[in-house]
Amino acid sequence: MKISYNWLKQYINLDITPEKTAQVLTDCGLEVESVEKHETVKGGLDGLVIGEIKTKDKHPDADRLSLTTVDIGTGTLLKIVCGAQNVAAGQKVVVATIGTTIYPAKGEPLTMKKAKIRGAVSEGMICAEDEIGLGKSHDGILVLPNGITLGTKSADYFEIENDVDIQILTTPLD
Repeated sequence: MKISYNWLKQYINLDITPEKTAQVLTDCGLEVESVEKHETVKGGLDGLVIGEIKTKDKHPDADRLSLTTVDIGTGTLLKIVCGAQNVAAGQKVVVATIGTTIYPAKGEPLTMKKAKIRGAVSEGMICAEDEIGLGKSHDGILVLPNGITLGTKSADYFEIENDVDIQILTTPLD
């Protein structure tokens, strides 16, 4: 039998981890078979935030790249090199900050690092929907409506559900 940790918290005031909850259930005589993280989007969009592109300039050493500055609500603008053709100043976008691991729809996970791209510093990534596992489109970056507060966690904006499934072994009755 699978029990959702989030569902359990609706009925019981829990201030302990799912793993500790599994231990308490075991101590009560239930045999917990497994504790598995469940995410509606792989990685749960952890570290991804909503930002606004403040400036966009042509990269001096690459025809298809742009140099952007992006405000993610921290008081410091990020310099991000972007290859999307639809990038423009004033857009609200999803930003993967340094240290964030993204989980593309295809391919291996990628952890953001400060990098130099054709001689220009890039402090993150402006994301397309397939690059963060929200869809299959790679037609350009994901452009969001203007009313979103800068720095909003992408997981909150997209209402990504993260939960833990606690699998309890059931014994058949004779």
